[in-house]
Amino acid sequence: MKILVCISHVPDTTTKISFTADNKSIATSGIQYIINPYDEIALTRALELTEKSGGTVTVINVGDASTDATLRKALAIGATDAVRIDANPANASFVATQIADYASKNSFDLILTGRESIDYNGSQVAAMVGELLNIPSVSIVKSLEVADKTVTLEREIEGGKEVISCPTPLVASATEGMAEPRIPNMRGIMSARTKPLQVVAAIATETYQQLAGYDKPAPRTQVKLIDASNVKALVDALHTEAKVI
Repeated sequence: MKILVCISHVPDTTTKISFTADNKSIATSGIQYIINPYDEIALTRALELTEKSGGTVTVINVGDASTDATLRKALAIGATDAVRIDANPANASFVATQIADYASKNSFDLILTGRESIDYNGSQVAAMVGELLNIPSVSIVKSLEVADKTVTLEREIEGGKEVISCPTPLVASATEGMAEPRIPNMRGIMSARTKPLQVVAAIATETYQQLAGYDKPAPRTQVKLIDASNVKALVDALHTEAKVI
């Protein structure tokens, strides 16, 4: 089986985020970047599948040279090879178009992503890639099994679970439960240095989205405490100050 895993290069969740003076981009100074945690889940499941039945796992990222370290970590975890589309990942449609173009030229049986990236939380790329390639796409998958070119996927829905069966090729976005992320060992770290990392030029695309700017949430206001026995004061505050009733 030939699997493509899409990797996002995201700030560590403990990193304090700030913006440039014009509020048009994130100030990268001092930020520690990691593999998107949901993508690590997808990568681990891909490795489990190929270890069981044979095959290769290629990781792909849209980004500049600063993302190479993230791709090398994915190689250390166990990926066969890596591809970097040399471009700024401006928006979801741009990223999906680049990934779909590469995938269409290399014939993968399965394309895995994380359910979302933890920086923008868009949950758009997987569905867009499926649409661009005209193949099935299943989002937020908790369980994935492959047998005889048929993939069985389980996802949670309101009030229960949904089990879907799809032929390959298809796209699936992973969430918690699909696999337990792995920590690269020393052998993997050493072998990652010699594994192929291909840099590919981006293709021209139309622009459908434009970033207006970033802004931080308003600071929290002080909490007003009202005695539990003073119901009238509570109702008055909710009505005249909070204006929720």
